Amino acid sequence: MEIKQIAIRSSKREELIDITSEVRQFIIDSNIEDGKLTLYVPHTTAAVTINENADPTVCDDIIFALNKLIPRMKEFRHLEGNSDAHIKSSLIGCSQDVIISKGNLILGTWQGIFFCEFDGPRNRTIILTIN
Repeated sequence: MEIKQIAIRSSKREELIDITSEVRQFIIDSNIEDGKLTLYVPHTTAAVTINENADPTVCDDIIFALNKLIPRMKEFRHLEGNSDAHIKSSLIGCSQDVIISKGNLILGTWQGIFFCEFDGPRNRTIILTIN
């Protein structure tokens, strides 16, 4: 099994960072022709998702909608004041699987892989494995 960690530095409290090219490079470097890529985020206020990467306003809209659904509220009991980030992480999820065929990620025409930051800016890690 191939394993790699990608270091990510977020620059805002909330942002979606396109990591598709780094993930593709990992596939190339691994020389795996067919298999399953698993992406895992070991953080409780971050996530990983697959969505459109052709128009960057989609990422803005996702963050806007999540903030409408889960705003920062002083009524949250968690003392760090980042309960909204924990909830967003739980809703989006900490892992994704992508099929690899003939050395390529099987993504739709407009799809990309995004690291989701909900409590930045921070230094983060995403773990990639291939089975």
